Amino acid sequence: MSLDHPTTAPSDAADRPDRHTPAAQGAPGQARDRHAFDEDRRAAVYDVIRERRDIRSTFTMDPIDDEVLTRVLAAAHQAPSVGFSQPWDFLLVRDEETRRRVQRLAARQRDEFAASLPSPRQRMFDGLKIEAILQTPLNVVITCDPTRGGPHTIGRHADPRMTSFSTATAVQNLWLAARAEGLGVGWVSFFDPTELARELGLPEHLEVVAYLCVGHVSEFPPAPELQTSGWARRRPLSWAVHDETWSTRTLPGGVTVSLLDETVAAVRPASAEVLAQAQAHQAQLVKPAGAMGLLESTGERLAAAYAEWPPPVPSPVAVAVFAGDHGVHAQGVSPWPQEVSVQMAAGIAMGGAVVNAAARQVGAEVDVVDVGLVADLPPTKGLLVRKVARGTADLTEGPAMTREQCLAALEVGIDVARDLVAQGNRLLVAGEVGIANTTPAAALISVFTGRTPDEVTGTGAGLDEAGRSAKAAVIDRALARSGACAEDPLRTLAEVGGLEHAAMVGFLLAAAAQQTPVVLDGVIACSAALVAQALCPAVVDYLVAGHAGVEPGILAALSTLGLDALVDLDLRLGEGSGAVLAVPLVQMSVRMLREVATFESAAVSGKLDEDAAGEHDAAASDPASQDESSQVAARQDAEARA
Repeated sequence: MSLDHPTTAPSDAADRPDRHTPAAQGAPGQARDRHAFDEDRRAAVYDVIRERRDIRSTFTMDPIDDEVLTRVLAAAHQAPSVGFSQPWDFLLVRDEETRRRVQRLAARQRDEFAASLPSPRQRMFDGLKIEAILQTPLNVVITCDPTRGGPHTIGRHADPRMTSFSTATAVQNLWLAARAEGLGVGWVSFFDPTELARELGLPEHLEVVAYLCVGHVSEFPPAPELQTSGWARRRPLSWAVHDETWSTRTLPGGVTVSLLDETVAAVRPASAEVLAQAQAHQAQLVKPAGAMGLLESTGERLAAAYAEWPPPVPSPVAVAVFAGDHGVHAQGVSPWPQEVSVQMAAGIAMGGAVVNAAARQVGAEVDVVDVGLVADLPPTKGLLVRKVARGTADLTEGPAMTREQCLAALEVGIDVARDLVAQGNRLLVAGEVGIANTTPAAALISVFTGRTPDEVTGTGAGLDEAGRSAKAAVIDRALARSGACAEDPLRTLAEVGGLEHAAMVGFLLAAAAQQTPVVLDGVIACSAALVAQALCPAVVDYLVAGHAGVEPGILAALSTLGLDALVDLDLRLGEGSGAVLAVPLVQMSVRMLREVATFESAAVSGKLDEDAAGEHDAAASDPASQDESSQVAARQDAEARA
């Protein structure tokens, strides 16, 4: 594809038929095809888009031809802009000393970013080359002038950001044109923009939009480096296309299905083939069978969930803490005021809660997802605002959620799990925060296990026995009012569940759809797992029980799920804290399969079967045999010494 020879339009308008005449319009297909590129040119356009890469490590210092560079810059300059303001300028930087100073700025920001990462992410980041400021013959700085076009620029009045958005189109044009010319481009973003502008001596009214490293390359990688390194995965197009409404996602011409139905349909049972491989390998490890207890079956289940042999180590890890409030709090089911929900959620988002300390110990990231708090949380780095409603209704008086709210909260959980997996996380943890949320959890567990409310209701966050009994009675009334039943899981979830419960259901389903295991925390996560199981039985293949806890509903739920808890420390905090404590055990279960030697590789004798044991005993009692064995041993010892 040549960018310096654009197709020339006819110079005489009379030579073109009017587009409004029947002759010009023709059949719809003819009009469409008349303006389309021919097959080769169209393929070239899509090729250059598909093969564009953010290059960091394969540059050469070969000089760039001036004519080629001019064509690339001309392509950038042809980008569309708001009000035709053309707010960009291009600063070409070749001087080595200037680039050294800029590189020092980037290195300092890189180090600060690395220090903020969880330890597994730090190790991954250390293996990435993120800039090539000194390894290319040319750096190009693309600036934006937010005042260009004057005060009356069309399209900028309502949203001044349109000027910088326009400049981003110039960056993309340059990137694509460079790829067509065989040049690589790397976009460096580890800068404080004000500091960079000052270092480059730019006028104060300019903004730096992009700092690009440009040069010839020895090869273009087959896929983006952040994808091949495992840092992140490409999101499928189907996740990003919304048809008329946000919750309706389908590709053009596709059959419209709900996000929930699409997610459930994507869940497949864990790989029976890999499970068999894992079990056979486990039997060959240098230890007695069963000696590592529950860790053995956990590792085997994880291998089957990943459907990879050997299984990947479950890292990086991400914790999603779903936060919501509950109308049933008015029934006195908790000794804590409702405002504690937002206070605890804020503490987690700012990194000061127990779950944060536990997460730092195991190198996990923590995200708080506000799906239903009554109050708003202050903006924080660790906060995702996905509020569906300001708390639920009182489940004793009517449905806790409308069907629409329930589905919206489910979709929040689906999106959060999808994003965390797309960011490269290989193990997820489900946590929650919300005063009074053990009440809807016990209600759900009662419905899906067939136990009475009294059997599955605990003391929550500090009730005495009288309070616990009254809480069970509240759940009894709610279930009698609602007619909730296990055969209609969505209706039951809406009737007696919570917004964070619904979000966790979606979270578990979406993780399973992406073959990513989830460690369950306490009673709220376990109640959500029961709903997810009712919607899609195969989801259990991707769940690991983090801990047993003191709430009676946990063991009832785990029994129905067919799961055994890894940790039993009498925990009852929530937040995902107990599940995070179990993460090292989950990882160890896989490391055993990957790293422990087999009897054969370690030259260790395996357990004798009964026939072999009998022959061994007979040989041991035969003097001649013993004498022969001694001679063989002596001969081998002499050879070893020699």
